[in-house]
Amino acid sequence: MTRSPDTTAVRAQEAATTREGTPPTAAVPAQATHPSDPVDLLDLYLRHIGSGRAVMGRVLGGMAEVRSEGPWIHTDDGRRLLDFGGYGVFILGHRHPAVVAAVHRQIDAHPLASRVFLEPVAARAAQALAAHTPPGMDYVHFVNSGAEATEAALKLARAHGRNAVVTTRKGFHGKTLGALSVTANATYQTPFQPLLPDTTQVPYGDAAELKQALAARRDRACVIVEPVQGEGGVHIPEPGYLTEVAALCREFGALLVVDEIQTGMGRLGTWWGVDAEGVRPDMLLAGKGLSGGVVPVAAMVATAEAYAPFSRDPYLHTSTFGASPIACAAALAAVETMEREDTVARAASLGARILAGVRDACAPYREILVRDVRGRGLLIGIEFAEERAVGELLLELIMRGVLVNHSLNSTRVLRLTPPAVVADDALDLFLTTLAEALHTTAARLAG
Repeated sequence: MTRSPDTTAVRAQEAATTREGTPPTAAVPAQATHPSDPVDLLDLYLRHIGSGRAVMGRVLGGMAEVRSEGPWIHTDDGRRLLDFGGYGVFILGHRHPAVVAAVHRQIDAHPLASRVFLEPVAARAAQALAAHTPPGMDYVHFVNSGAEATEAALKLARAHGRNAVVTTRKGFHGKTLGALSVTANATYQTPFQPLLPDTTQVPYGDAAELKQALAARRDRACVIVEPVQGEGGVHIPEPGYLTEVAALCREFGALLVVDEIQTGMGRLGTWWGVDAEGVRPDMLLAGKGLSGGVVPVAAMVATAEAYAPFSRDPYLHTSTFGASPIACAAALAAVETMEREDTVARAASLGARILAGVRDACAPYREILVRDVRGRGLLIGIEFAEERAVGELLLELIMRGVLVNHSLNSTRVLRLTPPAVVADDALDLFLTTLAEALHTTAARLAG
């Protein structure tokens, strides 16, 4: 039997989260004894993971995701949901057979390394990734998550004496302490102040304000920017912006870090967002799709000049599980699969079709409910006239069997990050479901 979410509770939960940044505490009953029982699972969350996650699980019907393949997620109550969310991780879909097979082989052979000897899988994965980064970006530092990639970049910049950081408003780069310092959202930053000193925020897309910030920090600044702000609400800058940013960095002796953790690996219909303007940063951050949707892995890729401090001293910045054979096997398989299946071109063509379809579905509600629909490749945002519409539509889509995302730094934007493996019948299902959910949501909000 399908369990429908409690819509009133979800709306109250979202309102509380928007106001305070964290979910409220609520009691969840402890009844069952078997771990696979959904009520017992909620109890385990309450006692061992957190009350906020337990509450969200309960108001979403207590469903647990237990299996996945391609663009589909299956729940313990027999439902199948089309995954157009996934936080940008599943460019190849869930459990792509080639990536899964590579990981199985590595587990059977050598999943974790001693870190004393040379390890061939990491070397091959680095070579494969560097073959697709901008020319001259040949050095790869593998880590376990996007936030760790940001931390590595910030530390490498400091090794060059660039200890002043310029970031962009609504930029999102992670929530570890250094990464949080450049994630411009007071909701996440305030509880952990003070963060890194000499960190400045400038408006995204505004080269003039960036120039002023860099002029005041000549030869000691590091700039971190996204080609498209994903968590910022799929904010797409004017053409030429990244070129201007790169030129200003050269003019004022700043290091340029481009965060492609969400936008890279084909997400925008190019291997990297910087490819559209031919920009080569000093450091490029990769993650999410690099995992192949199977094993977490991320990377900081750098030029030889930028990477020199880490190259000379391999112990200057390390991680126990960084560049593990099992993670690098997934990364290598992900890159090879994208090459073989022409995933980047597929993302461009599929993304154009989805964007056009979403615009058509939203057209009857423009100016009343929907303010804008924008996107590039398989990163698409629907901006609403009010925050409440995001929660209402997200919940309506889930009830109808489609998963999407909200945007952490832009509360009025619903974000779509579908995989490149969506077939025509699944795309038709999504567009039909979106049109029906928009109709229901508009009627509910009007009433």
